[in-house]
Amino acid sequence: MPAQDTLTVAVRVKPGVSRDRVGGRFDGPHGPALVIAVHAPAVDGRATEAARRALAGALGVRPAAVSLRAGAASRDKLFLVDRPGPEASGLLCRLRDGSVE
Repeated sequence: MPAQDTLTVAVRVKPGVSRDRVGGRFDGPHGPALVIAVHAPAVDGRATEAARRALAGALGVRPAAVSLRAGAASRDKLFLVDRPGPEASGLLCRLRDGSVE
């Protein structure tokens, strides 16, 4: 089975928390979304950038492989992940379910 070239990930960003955390599910406008809490404030795109890097780390890809597709000024975002590894889809499901910390 060939690997996907891109993976679209719906994300709900919670800015301004005490520590960064990836995990949990939020039913948002783009469907089931992965919750990413980041320390960075929602100012000048800092929370979006922190969420992009946190998503890359959680999926085990380079930050450059993750780009924002929609939601620059919203807490609900869509990210594109270029060339995700075969384990990325399964890991994403477990992160949404809260079964991986």
